[in-house]
Amino acid sequence: MDVKQAIRQRRAFRSLEPVEISKELVQDLAESAQLAPSCFNNQPWRFIFVYAPDKLETIFSAMSKGNTWVQNASMIIAVFSNKDLDCMIRGREYYLFDTGMATAFVMLRATELGLVAHPIAGYKEDAVKEILGIPEEMKVITLVIVGKHSETIGALLTEKQVESEKTRPERLPLGEFVYMNGFGQQLT
Repeated sequence: MDVKQAIRQRRAFRSLEPVEISKELVQDLAESAQLAPSCFNNQPWRFIFVYAPDKLETIFSAMSKGNTWVQNASMIIAVFSNKDLDCMIRGREYYLFDTGMATAFVMLRATELGLVAHPIAGYKEDAVKEILGIPEEMKVITLVIVGKHSETIGALLTEKQVESEKTRPERLPLGEFVYMNGFGQQLT
C-alpha cells in the first residue's frame, strides 16, 4: 500500500472486533512514530501502548459517555507530551504539532496493517494520567483506539455514530481551507 492509499483508506470507524496485539506490532507502530519530523529533532512525543485486558478495562472507566464503543478496542495508545520537551520559538509551542505528526505516522502505519486507529478527545485526562502513571506535568493529547474494523455495526454506537460508520463524513471542499499566495485567494 502506498501512502496516498493509506490516507484514503484511513477511517475513524467505531465498529471494532478483536485483533491480536503483540510486542512486535507495538514496536512496528512505535518505529513509525520514531521517524516523524520534529523541531530540532526533539521528538517530544510519548506513547503508552495499552493492551493488557485488565488495564484496558480500567482505562474504559475514564471514557466520556459518547465513547462507550471503545470497550471493543484491542489496544489504546495514550499520546502525551509537554511543551518543555520541544521548541519554543518566539512564543510558538511546537510540541503539539510535532506530536500530532508522529501520531499521524502511527495511524497511517496501522491503516496499512489493516487496523483502525481512531483518535478521540472524550476522556477524563486526570483519570487517564492516574491509571497509566503519566506525570502531572504532561498533557494527554489524545487516546488512539485500535482494533480491526467490523462489518457488523457495533451495538454500543449512537445513531449519529452508526451513520458515520455507513458513509464517510463529508470533508470540507478544498476552496474552504486552501488559499493561493495569501489569505482569501481561494483555489479555483
